[in-house]
Amino acid sequence: MSDLGEKCGVFGVYGEGLSAGRLTFFGLYALQHRGQESSGIASSDGKEIYCHKKMGLVAQVFAEKDIQKLQGHIAIGHNRYSTSKSSSVKHAQPVLIEDVGLTLVHNGNLPSTSALEQFLASKNAVYKTLSDSEMIAEAVAILMREGMSLPQAVEKAFPLITGAFSILMMDRTTLVAIRDPFGIRPLSMATINNGGFVFSSETCAFNPIGAEFTREVKPGEMVVVDENGLHSVEVMPATQKLDIFEFVYFARPDSLLLGKSVYNFRRNCGTELASEAKFDVDVVIPVPETAVPVAIGYSKATGVPLETGLIKNRYIHRTFIAPEQHVREQGVKLKLTALPEVIRGKRVAVVDDSIVRGTTSKQIVQMIFEAGASEVNFLVSSPPVLFPDFYGIDTPLQKDLLAANMNIEEMRQFLGATRLHFLSYEGLIRATELPEHLFCTSCFTGIYPLDIKERAKEILPLASVIPFT
Repeated sequence: MSDLGEKCGVFGVYGEGLSAGRLTFFGLYALQHRGQESSGIASSDGKEIYCHKKMGLVAQVFAEKDIQKLQGHIAIGHNRYSTSKSSSVKHAQPVLIEDVGLTLVHNGNLPSTSALEQFLASKNAVYKTLSDSEMIAEAVAILMREGMSLPQAVEKAFPLITGAFSILMMDRTTLVAIRDPFGIRPLSMATINNGGFVFSSETCAFNPIGAEFTREVKPGEMVVVDENGLHSVEVMPATQKLDIFEFVYFARPDSLLLGKSVYNFRRNCGTELASEAKFDVDVVIPVPETAVPVAIGYSKATGVPLETGLIKNRYIHRTFIAPEQHVREQGVKLKLTALPEVIRGKRVAVVDDSIVRGTTSKQIVQMIFEAGASEVNFLVSSPPVLFPDFYGIDTPLQKDLLAANMNIEEMRQFLGATRLHFLSYEGLIRATELPEHLFCTSCFTGIYPLDIKERAKEILPLASVIPFT
């Protein structure tokens, strides 16, 4: 139950005879965990572009009448959690540029937009009020106005997009998918109904619509789908560096990343924690939902019984109605309830995926003590988060990251925990069952594979912090 904000989710469908807008709705429903602020879908029947987007969850944004208006055999959709610009319907996606019939959805973030800004300025385009996603769309639209097809314009604009991105674009006849040269954000492909193609941020969205996973879109690749079928272009030389936080926290456990099960990775983290933190405890309790497989792995490896000691209210999602003041002060108690029947008198090992600001973790420790625990031992299935993210996670500034300002003992005292243990960096990598070089681990190591340019000045030295190893 991290303090991190979700990234975005993108989904797209191309298939003659398919109700692409309706399929995209169900795809976005499966990707709701990646963004809960706004949702939108654009579709095309080959002649017209249709678009509907609003603030709110997928089920709040779309009624049956809205889906019926999204006609055609091509569609792209987006769930948004703001990582740049404000949270408002103005920045809800898809981005739509009507004169060229271009729509765009983007998962990721550009730490620097200077190349795009220079290009747009050279074309006398107004860009100062645009988000990074809107700048990308405007650059592609300019090239389309100059006579290029959508795929030609995307390939030409690709070097201007300096950051992390998994992007779907669509005009009236063509769907294009691109992924940055490091593949920091995930993007996968599937087939549907003998000739249709589906794209999704995560593979978990394929099964609900009867699509069959084929492969991931490769880093630096452009995949084009039109009336002639699917073809692919390697736009830039690539080096795979998937953000490891996709495994740790963001992806649904039933998704595959780099061919590996997210569920198995998290269970492996629990096994690794068991070998590192041999605490004498009576019960293992996960913080729902992400840490459940971790706790299963820890319990199995240690023989300590696993219990559901924290109950999550599954129906409290992002809402536009602010809680009454004394309810707001309850904080995490709005979402979680501790079970005294499981906790009272016990030495508890509570398992969570990460500690960012630490405010949520502190409340959880207090809640478990209030339920009668004699000890609260806090186990974290990732290393300390020492550095901010610039690639699409809503991380705080470095000064607000708990581990960037305290050593392990100081963090333990801040949380009020009996003991505190973070999974080692080496244990995290072992849990992936993949080579370290395939991952971006910047939040833990401060090594940013994709140049963060002018944002580098935001990184501070960490002389007082215990190293991540």
